[in-house]
Amino acid sequence: MIESQNITLISFGYFEKEFLERIAGTIKQEFLFPVNIRYGRIDLSEFYDPGRRQYEGIKILKEVDSVHPSESVKTLGLFNVDLFIPILTYIFGQAYLRGHTGIVSTYRLKNELYGMRQNEELLHNRFKKVCIHELGHAFGLIHCHTPTCVMKSSTYVEDIDQKDQHLCIKCRNEIGIF
Repeated sequence: MIESQNITLISFGYFEKEFLERIAGTIKQEFLFPVNIRYGRIDLSEFYDPGRRQYEGIKILKEVDSVHPSESVKTLGLFNVDLFIPILTYIFGQAYLRGHTGIVSTYRLKNELYGMRQNEELLHNRFKKVCIHELGHAFGLIHCHTPTCVMKSSTYVEDIDQKDQHLCIKCRNEIGIF
């Protein structure tokens, strides 16, 4: 690992400082890179699709990639909006496979969206799993078939709840984390 390299989280929405610090700590433990937190601004109106009432993930990912800090090995943009890609109804996040950048959103991870009581701890657990999953793609990992691996594909929040927050041994070995 190169000393000057790190993973950068860029908050493009409102997140409590403690929430961001907990996410950063989890990512640091999983990938063994220092994690920096930054704050950014993007005019999301240009990414809004009024017909779907959602924000286009591919375009947002490209925008975040354009501000990727050079000292970062990976950058993850953090959002609170409803993301989609044209072939899916919604997404929790997205990343360039073997790229520098990913994006994630809390929007579809909140219990309130599904008519249940707010649960901040569950939201945090889901969000950290999505963050690690998308960074895994950026590090070159594809979806894993190990049921508890964080790299297992997740279509629904229940899928996220059923998997662990960690990469399985196979995925760890694939990207050289021991």
